[in-house]
Amino acid sequence: MSEEKQNPVMAALSLMMRYRNFVIGAVLTGLVIVAAFLSTVWTPHSATDLAIRSRLQFPSLEHWLGTDHFGRDILSMIMVGAQNSLIVGIVAVGIGVILGVGLGLWAAARRGWTEELIMRFSDFTFAFPAVLSAIMITALLGPGAVNSILAIGIYNIPVFARISRGAANAIWSREYIMAAKAAGKGRFRITIEHVLPNITSVIVVQATISFAIAILAEAALSYLGIGTQPPEPSWGRMLNDAQTYATIKPYLAIFPGAAIFLAVLGLNMLGDGLRDILDPRLTRGR
Repeated sequence: MSEEKQNPVMAALSLMMRYRNFVIGAVLTGLVIVAAFLSTVWTPHSATDLAIRSRLQFPSLEHWLGTDHFGRDILSMIMVGAQNSLIVGIVAVGIGVILGVGLGLWAAARRGWTEELIMRFSDFTFAFPAVLSAIMITALLGPGAVNSILAIGIYNIPVFARISRGAANAIWSREYIMAAKAAGKGRFRITIEHVLPNITSVIVVQATISFAIAILAEAALSYLGIGTQPPEPSWGRMLNDAQTYATIKPYLAIFPGAAIFLAVLGLNMLGDGLRDILDPRLTRGR
C-alpha cells in the first residue's frame, strides 16, 4: 500500500499544495479571518472611541497604521471592519446558496414550465444589482448592515439558481440517473442522493467567488453611506472618510483599500484553486 493511501489527509494536503492559487488564496483569506476573530477579543486600541488629541497621526509604534480624523486607531478599525465584512459575506452568500441552489435543483428536476418560470424570475432579479437593490430597500427600510445583507443576498439568489440548474441538468442526463429512475426512485430522492452531491464542488467554488463580490458590494454600500452605520467600522466608509485628506494623509485611504484588495484577491484565488482541485478534468490535465 502506497504512502498516500496510508495517509489520506497528507495526500489531500500534498495535492492542495501543488496549486499556487489555492495556497496564496488560503493564506490571504486566512489572514482576514484571523484578524476578524482576533478583533472579537482584542484590538490594539478601541475602534470606536474618539481621541481628538491623537487625530491624523502618521503610523508609529503606538498606532501602527496611524489614526483617522477622529483619532481612532486605523489598525483596530480595519480588524473590526474585517469582522463586519465577513458577517455580511457569510449571511448574504448563505441566502444565495440556500434559496438559489434550492430553486436551481427544483428547476432541473421538474423541467417544463417550472424551469421556465424560475429562470425568468432569475432574469428579472438580475435587472437589480446589489447596489441598486440596496438603494431601493434603504428607501423603504432605512440604511444599515441588515438591509445591505438582504440586498446582496437577493442578488446572489439568481446567481446560484443558474449555476446549480446548469450543473444539475448535466447530471440528469447521466446513465446512473437513468438507473436510479429504473430502480423506482423519485425526483426528490434522486436530487438529494445523486444530483446535489455531484454539483457540490461547483457550488463551493461559486460561493467563494460570490463571497469576494459580497465584500466588494458591502464596501461600496458603506462608501455610499447606506451600508454599515457608525460607530461600527467599515472598510468602505473608511475610504469615504479618507477622501477629504487624500492628498495630505494618503495612508487613510491606502490601508483600508489594501484590506479590501487583499481580501477580494485572496477569495478569488482561493476559488480558482478550489476549481482546479475539485474539477477532475483540470486535475488530469496538469
